Amino acid sequence: MVSTPSPKEADVNIDMERSFPVSRETLWRVLHDTESMVNFIPGCERLEAIGPDRYAATLTVGVAAVKGTYNGVVQIKEKDFPASYTLEIEGRAAPGFMQGTAKLDLSETSDSQTLLSVKGQAQVGGLIASVGQRLLTGVARQLTRQMFDNIERELAR
Repeated sequence: MVSTPSPKEADVNIDMERSFPVSRETLWRVLHDTESMVNFIPGCERLEAIGPDRYAATLTVGVAAVKGTYNGVVQIKEKDFPASYTLEIEGRAAPGFMQGTAKLDLSETSDSQTLLSVKGQAQVGGLIASVGQRLLTGVARQLTRQMFDNIERELAR
């Protein structure tokens, strides 16, 4: 049985990629460094290890006029160094909740070039879901592009 979101819930899907001018191992290291993660995850204010590959997180995210500070958990699973891993994220705030998974694939296209592919889906609920599917999808794409830009800055440090 497939569940459909209630009127106060919405599903968001993302499928994006970007090429980075580094080896797969270098990109993997940055993607798994806690300090770098705080810097490249849009809106991330805090990321604190609470177990192996498990982090307590605080993120501030806004969609249209609905903005909230989410407290939740980020977990890294299904690690296949240096090729891929899965992120699971869940969080709650006054405007609602979010939960989702993203599969990150790192494909080396040359000795110094790596393609990062991000495919994921999330469910949001509460007031934030009321802004509509189209706007939520656009914001998800914008946040993913911002994350890619932030990763480039982290690689340049």
